[in-house]
Amino acid sequence: MGMLHEFKQFAVKGNVVDLAVGVIIGGAFGKIVDSLVGDVVMPVVSLLIGRLDFSSHFIALRDVPAGVPMTLEAMKKAGVPVLAWGNFVTVAVNFAILAFVIFLMVRAINRIRREQEAAPAAAEPAPEPQDVKLLREIRDELRSRAS
Repeated sequence: MGMLHEFKQFAVKGNVVDLAVGVIIGGAFGKIVDSLVGDVVMPVVSLLIGRLDFSSHFIALRDVPAGVPMTLEAMKKAGVPVLAWGNFVTVAVNFAILAFVIFLMVRAINRIRREQEAAPAAAEPAPEPQDVKLLREIRDELRSRAS
């Protein structure tokens, strides 16, 4: 029973739960980035280079057998080794966009943290000048003697 209890404590700790949430959100965010790259960025890039589907760019590393269409899928099915550089470029662009978005998020979070740390310091009253403090003490002393 001791090991089961320890496992339950470990599994429900905040760090494990936070990690699980991060992985789930990261997976969903990865799909968004894939769509952004595949459906928005890469079509614009492929338009600039003159082809519609950038991810299907490849170089056959061996002679292509007769009758095999010149598509990436057909080459792979036929067992022709290919250098699928278009897929690599797509993945590299995905990574660059994801890294940039994460950078912007961390930058925004750091800015918010700095503002929150600066706000309480500004809200604290300035220390009382020494002469005002002495005058208050004199006033309080005179009031106590008058009573």
